Amino acid sequence: MQVITANRLTDGEVVWLAANGAWVESVAAAATFEAKSDLAAGLERAQAAVAARSIVDPYEIAVNVTNGALMPVRFREQIRALGPTVRLDLGKQARSRQSAA
Repeated sequence: MQVITANRLTDGEVVWLAANGAWVESVAAAATFEAKSDLAAGLERAQAAVAARSIVDPYEIAVNVTNGALMPVRFREQIRALGPTVRLDLGKQARSRQSAA
């Protein structure tokens, strides 16, 4: 299973392509792609967003479902999904902790 990720050009935030074509800040909201043809169509949509200067450097990554949630397979992508590993008060993990409190 694959998802498409990129960085938003305005602020550098890591984003994922959602099923509705929007770029979302949570890997949990990303569209998943099983078929190569669907992934190719998603990457074409991403290239259109590059041309519109809303994202930069889109690419696909492998994900698994872990405890009911999408989780990138590679450690590098897990860090991109959650935030810095040395400062848990920064990045996406800090925002999820604040909303849980």
